Parts: sequence; structure tokens; C-alpha cells
Amino acid sequence: MQNNLIIYNTLSRTKEKFTPITPGRVGLYVCGPTVYSDVHLGNCRTFISFDLIYRYLLFLGFKVRYVRNITDAGHLEGDRDEGDDKFAKKAKLEQLEPMEIVQKYTLGFHDVMREVNALPPSIEPTATGHICEQVEMIKTIIEKGYAYEKNGTVYFDVEKYNKEFSYGQLTNRKLEELLEGTRELIGQDEKKGRLDFALWIAAKPETLMKWPSPWGWGFPGWHIECSAMSSKYLGETFDIHGGGMDLQATHHTNEIAQSQACNNKAPVNYWMHTNMLTVNGVRMSKSAGNGFLPGELFTGDHPLLEKGYSPMAVRFFMMQTHYRSTLDFSNEALQASEKGFARLIASIKLLDNLKPSATSTSNIKELEQECFNAMNDDFNSPILIANLFEGSRIINSVNDGKETITADDLAMLKKLMHDFAFDVMGLKSENSNSTSDKALQGVMEVILEIRKDVKAKKDFAASDKLRDDLNKVNITIKDTKDGATWSIQE
Repeated sequence: MQNNLIIYNTLSRTKEKFTPITPGRVGLYVCGPTVYSDVHLGNCRTFISFDLIYRYLLFLGFKVRYVRNITDAGHLEGDRDEGDDKFAKKAKLEQLEPMEIVQKYTLGFHDVMREVNALPPSIEPTATGHICEQVEMIKTIIEKGYAYEKNGTVYFDVEKYNKEFSYGQLTNRKLEELLEGTRELIGQDEKKGRLDFALWIAAKPETLMKWPSPWGWGFPGWHIECSAMSSKYLGETFDIHGGGMDLQATHHTNEIAQSQACNNKAPVNYWMHTNMLTVNGVRMSKSAGNGFLPGELFTGDHPLLEKGYSPMAVRFFMMQTHYRSTLDFSNEALQASEKGFARLIASIKLLDNLKPSATSTSNIKELEQECFNAMNDDFNSPILIANLFEGSRIINSVNDGKETITADDLAMLKKLMHDFAFDVMGLKSENSNSTSDKALQGVMEVILEIRKDVKAKKDFAASDKLRDDLNKVNITIKDTKDGATWSIQE
């Protein structure tokens, strides 16, 4: 297995050659959803991006253990341990048990992931299923002197940790800068320092989700779950940890601190983060009124959307922007991607119709290498797509008789297009089996047969009129030496 993969490491802020801890094997951990509501589009982008990364690592021949957690406990409204528990609040609002909320939105998340053709992870652990591991990790951190207990709540001592390690290493900020930007919070006087965060939170009488611990009944803080579960399934140090860039400053920074304090070693070799979403240039958010859910994007049921877009068109759209770049949603951009996706799939379907020649007018081996080069350069999906469109151009030109291709090159082109479009990018054809589509197929077969008879009688004017009339309703007829084909122009 040849490995020329270069990836951007958030921790070092440089592109680095990817060298796994164990040759041929990769440990990949991605922060999964907090399942108290529908998965939002930012989550979708992150999971689609890491699905691409997972797929390419598999394609290169690595054995990958992909762990993506489910946060189903211990998540308060504020990152600094304040506010209500989101699960309990939602449960009261919908008059359900908290675990009914968890089940409802976990299933919804899985449905969306299936829609966008994301591969399931190797392991999908839940916070509630790993309370024991979190408690044991907290006990170790206390024993090593990096945490303290106050009235049943256990806090991580950031300033003490920072004396031996760099707390702000992931965001390249010093502790003094972080302290200057942190205000005192009401009700947080139990903490020794303003940046200290909860590893375990004491339960209130009305708390619905709580467990026994050495410090009394309570629930885990948000950050400890990822440290406990990643180390359990991937080891004290593993290869890649991913998530959205919004997790860097707090969640991932605290993960590093917890894990390093517990195990006295860096938990991750390569940190990777996806960028944010905007809508018509404005950051996507509920407060801005421009946030929509994946389901709304698929159906078009949102004031900002002119129509619905298929899950594959959305996946293709997201991959046209590099995972580390801002992704801007607009109807124009989505519709352009929709057409581009349709053209790509249509050209791939033509591959079986191509007839080989004695010579090739294009260098398919070079095109294949360019596809690898794109993905080896920090998973550069926009460049990969540009190369696939070059493959599409070659297919259409050969089909039209403008270029030629040998049998060996045709076999290579088929493999290239299928490998990178379907296996790596995770795209799939969206053929509809609806009654109307079947009817259209039947009608077009009749029309092409009529046109064939007309041409056989040398009534070329009638033949051309049939072709031109169909073109007016966006149905294109192409005449080849093996007969006529038709396609719908988006």
C-alpha cells in the first residue's frame, strides 16, 4: 500500500504527511451529534466530510476503526457548565422520558445519514453507556491532582494543568489571553479558576438523568465522554480526531487537557476540523433566521429555499467546497450543483455504450494520477470533482465520435470514474422507479422507434423535426453509429 497522503493538522497548523501509529491501521474519532433535537446542517457537513475521509482511507487500503459518539447525557445549555440540561428541558417540553428524546433524535440522525449515503462508523458509543469509564477517568484525574470536588461536582483545574502542559495548544492561545476573555459567571464561585470546567456535575432534586458516583448522584460533564470513549476504543494515543471548528476552543481543548492529565501523553496525533456554513454570505444560525434542517433542504419546505434538493445533490454540493473552507448555501449554487451532479452521473452511465478504438486521444493514466493527487492533498474534493468532470468530458467526446479510446484505457476510465465517484465520494445514482418515469421511458422508446422508421424511409425533415421538438422540452436526442440515445437536460 502506497501512502502519499498529506493532511492539515489543526494542532500544528501545518500540512503533514500522514503516518499512522500502527502501519496499515487508522484510529479515527469524530464527535457525533447531541441527540436532543434534529441534526443540523453543520453536523451534516462535518459527517459528510469525515465520511469522505473514512472512505478514502479505506480506499487506500487502511484498516480503519471509525468511532463516532452519541451525546445523550451531560450536555448543558452553556459550554461553561451553566444553564439547564438540554435533554431534560426537551423531555419536559414534549412530555416524554429523556431516553425517548434520545431514541427519537438518534433514529432521525441515522435516517439523515442514510439519505446522504454516509457509511456507518465501526463503533457508535453513547455517553449513557459509558458512565463507568467516565467515572474511572475522573477518579484518575483527581488522584493525579488535576481536579477537585466541591459539593458533589468535580472540576478540572486548568491553571494547575497549564503549569505542566499548554492548555491553549489547539487554538494557539496562551492562558493569560483566555483568562482575559473569560468573565465571572454567577453561581460559579465553587471553581478555583474561571476556566475550570466540570468533569462531573452534582444532580439537583429535579434532575431526570443521574447516576451514582463517589461524589454523589450526578451526571458527567459534556467533555469527559469523548476522552473516556476514544481512549477505550482507540487507545491512549490514536491517529485522527475530527469535528466542527466550533468545537476547537472549548470541547476539544478540554478533551486534550483531560486525556493528557489522565495518561500523561498527547491523546491525538492529527486534529482535523471542518469549517462553518453560511447562507447567502451570512453565517447560518437560528437567531439569524437562516438556519434550515436537512429535511427542509430535501423537501424545499423553508422560506429561503426555492425548491427541494435531492440528498445526493446536497452531498455533491458540499463536496464542491473543501472541508476546511466556508461553505455558502444559495439556491443558485445548489441548483448549479444539482445540474453538475446530473451531468456527471449521466456520463458515467454512457461508459457501457462506448466502443474501443485502436488509439486513445486522452491520457487516462495521467487523469487517474491527478485524482489521487487531489485526494492526497488534504482530501481536496473540489479538485477531485474537476478531474472527474474531465473524465466526463472524455466520455461524452468518445460517445459523440470526437475522440477515441483503447480497450485498456476504457477499462481504466470505467474503474477510475466508479472508484472515485461512488466508492470515495459516496455518490450514487438517483434513478427513480416512479410510474411517471417508467411511462416516460416507454414513450421515448416508441418515439425513437418511430424516428428510426422515418429515417429508414429517408424522410430526414420529419426526423429532424422530431429531434428539434423534443429539444424544446429539454429532451436531447443523440445519433450514434449504434443507434439513438436520449437524455433530459437539467
